[in-house]
Amino acid sequence: MHATLKSFGLASILSVAGTSAASGGYMVGPTLQTDILAAAALGKLTLHATQNRDTTTCTLENVAIRREWGSLSAANRQAYTNAVRCLMEQPSLLDPLEVPGAKTRFDDFVAVHINQTFSIHGTANFLSWHRYFTYAFEQALRSECNYNGYHPYWNWGKYAHNPLNSPVFDGSSTSMSGNGEYVPHNCTDGLPTGLNCIPPGSGGGCVTTGPFANMSVNLGPIAPTLAAPGVVPASSLFAYNPRCLRRDISSWVSSNWTTDFESYDLISNYTDILSFQNRMQGDFATGFYGVHTGGHFTIGGDPGGDLFASPGEPAFYLHHAQIDRVWWIWQNLHPETRTNAIGGTITLNNFPPSRNGTLDDLLDLGVVGPAAGVLEIRDVMSTIGIGGGPLCYIYV
Repeated sequence: MHATLKSFGLASILSVAGTSAASGGYMVGPTLQTDILAAAALGKLTLHATQNRDTTTCTLENVAIRREWGSLSAANRQAYTNAVRCLMEQPSLLDPLEVPGAKTRFDDFVAVHINQTFSIHGTANFLSWHRYFTYAFEQALRSECNYNGYHPYWNWGKYAHNPLNSPVFDGSSTSMSGNGEYVPHNCTDGLPTGLNCIPPGSGGGCVTTGPFANMSVNLGPIAPTLAAPGVVPASSLFAYNPRCLRRDISSWVSSNWTTDFESYDLISNYTDILSFQNRMQGDFATGFYGVHTGGHFTIGGDPGGDLFASPGEPAFYLHHAQIDRVWWIWQNLHPETRTNAIGGTITLNNFPPSRNGTLDDLLDLGVVGPAAGVLEIRDVMSTIGIGGGPLCYIYV
């Protein structure tokens, strides 16, 4: 659906947010703090777009709207999961001799992420690369699988107190599937420092409910974290390793690191891009997961708990759409100074030491890249294409 930026003010965003409404008997958590920030960001973006209308082909009249999963109709949720399943049925475009584990178009995205893992986390391009990656996934759904919507996001704060019964993970036909079946397992070392090992949850086994029941995961794990029998690293980076999708959904993680307060604190109190993106990704030395790592380990399991192969978890893209939304809010609270803000180096946590990243650095997604092709980071810093980039969307 397209809509006019001018038609979205505070009242409409708070209405969409449903800060106290129940969905299917589920009482969502309060997100008023970030809803107000999002409304303010949209208002400032509207003004910024008007002032820069000569530098973009994205207009106030045709901008695409990304919406929260719980606000979508049952039909629209199913249209999304049907399109994702369609990608799982389309043949891979990668060379089978180079990437034997990639059997489908869905796998192609996993392989690209595996291949670039060390240069897209803890780096200057972390946010921009994943913005373009999520956009590429959205475009593949639309162009290859006849999806007519835009990419939804998972607003963590709404469900942080009870993710298992949320519209995202309740296991219904309109969810992203449910938890894994219970298998005995140990705590999950979600952080490389070994701090705050995640208590075993009620899952750990194969997902058997919802749209992705009994799906085949073909690539990874490269660095598995789920401490359950049979979860071992693949024989090589791109080996074919078919297995079930496993989850161990954790309210312990979500209630500690993905509440609305955590998002509000991140957006409000980390005012330069380097501190913002570092806080978002977590402070592992102190056991702090951050909303990025916290979102991944709310799902956990295999491949959801693997830094490399995590896009093999279908909910990865809803999580990263919310990562992008949080960045979008942060950017547009001060669009003049933050739209093109960049910080950090080009290696994971600057190991080995490397140069600073720049807006000229390239984003190359290979066979999963959309029609826009290889871009510079500057081309995706504005989601409404200010400066000539291909993006044209907002969040409500």
